[in-house]
Order: sequence, then C-alpha cells, then structure tokens
Amino acid sequence: QVQLVESGGGLVQAGGSLRLSCAASGNIIRINTMGWHRQAPGKQRELVAAITTGYRPNYADSVRGRFTISRDNGKNTWYLQMTSLKPEDTAIYYCNADTTLGVHWGQGTQVTVSS
Repeated sequence: QVQLVESGGGLVQAGGSLRLSCAASGNIIRINTMGWHRQAPGKQRELVAAITTGYRPNYADSVRGRFTISRDNGKNTWYLQMTSLKPEDTAIYYCNADTTLGVHWGQGTQVTVSS
C-alpha cells in the first residue's frame, strides 16, 4: 500500500502564490515519476507538472514559467510552487506517483484563486 497526502491548498488572490506538498508513505521501493494534476469544475483532469528521475521537469503550457515542481527524494515528498496565480488556476490539485507498485493518487487539495 502507498499513501499520498497533499497539503498547502487554500484561497489566494490573483497574483499570489501557494506551495503544495505531497508526502508519500507506505511500501515504497522507488518513485519514478512524481506529478501534479488538477481538475476544475466541469473539466477533465489535466497534467500540471511532473518530474521523472533523470529527466527535466515537464509542465503544462498554461503554467510554464509560473509553477515549479521539485522533489525531496530522501523524504519521498514533492512540491508545487505556484506563483502569479490566476483565477483559471482554480481547481482541485492531485498529486500522483508512479512507483514500482503502480500509479497512486492523493485525495486532492482545493486551490481557489479570486479575481
């Protein structure tokens, strides 16, 4: 079993910043890819950012230059630093991990950006 727990969501004004965290625990041998997705009301879940061992981070065009994904392998934790937030960034943000046991998802954390 692998558990992912997100934290750091909340309400922020447009132009503000938030930092999301995702902590993984359980029977983890190795996490190959750590990522963040989001789902806005009435829309499909979409990739926001992902980081795979040995590769450069990957970002959605809509967040590139504003969001930064990083990881702390020693703690099995990864982060999403979000700056210059826009109302259209409002969504539930989910972290996910691709491990040797499969793909796992967190429960989601709400991010709301007011105009």
